[in-house]
Amino acid sequence: MKIKDTLESYAFVLPAVTIFTIFYILPFLWIFQLGMFDWDGILPTKIFIGFDNFKEIFTLDKSWWQAMRNAGYITLIALTFQNILAFLLAWACDREIRMKNWYKVIFFIPPILSEIVVGMAWRFIISDVEGANMVNRLLIASGFPQLVRSWLSDPKTALTTVAIVHCWKGFGFGFLIFLAGLQTIPKELYEAARVDGANAWQSFGRITLPLMMPVAVLVAILTILGTMQAFVLIIGLVGGEMAGHTSVPVLRILASMRGSSRFGYACAQGITLGAVLVAISFIQLRLSRKYRSA
Repeated sequence: MKIKDTLESYAFVLPAVTIFTIFYILPFLWIFQLGMFDWDGILPTKIFIGFDNFKEIFTLDKSWWQAMRNAGYITLIALTFQNILAFLLAWACDREIRMKNWYKVIFFIPPILSEIVVGMAWRFIISDVEGANMVNRLLIASGFPQLVRSWLSDPKTALTTVAIVHCWKGFGFGFLIFLAGLQTIPKELYEAARVDGANAWQSFGRITLPLMMPVAVLVAILTILGTMQAFVLIIGLVGGEMAGHTSVPVLRILASMRGSSRFGYACAQGITLGAVLVAISFIQLRLSRKYRSA
């Protein structure tokens, strides 16, 4: 009977393991193998060079680490501004406010739009074409002409502009996850807190925040994984890279494949990016577990 139960248990998980193996593990191993070759992606000839591609990434390729810093900057803004905004909006919609169902729909519209369409639309809104820059025209009409900028062509503002547009595009997913987490908190806890004399801020700090920490960790991990791999929105906004100021890791991988036809090097870059994301995710999980056990 034990053998039969064991086989039945493995039979239930076998489809998921099979799909994970075919679409995740095997491609990862194949890409890692290609990362150890010098290959142009066309000719069948592959020259084995060992870990030279990885050594070049860590010792010589400054543009790759500049792209990683750019992605880290966008991710930092997303982790703070985007997720805080998503949480506050979710907290407001969880309260008894008028038309909250309409707000839920409106807040989720940006994430379901195509990234390339959003990028091109925002490019028109903040472009440097005469008469088309709606943001600068609004600043001038509001009496702040000193704030007028070439938002996408100025190296000082290009990356921040990309980060803000990315936050506008992606905060809806965090909003829905936070809202789902808030709705799982029993209302009886708040009622008991009011009976004990706790005000709204005390209930928020003693009940809402601690119970929402696992949800916040999940949103943070998804934010990092999504933001570090963002590139379609940037292509729509600035047409790709702009002198390295808006370059991100995926664009560098595409440049290695299209510009220099170094598919082996591009595979090594992809493995490096994946390793960084996995390491960050594990660190966040460990920190969240320590917080919950404290």
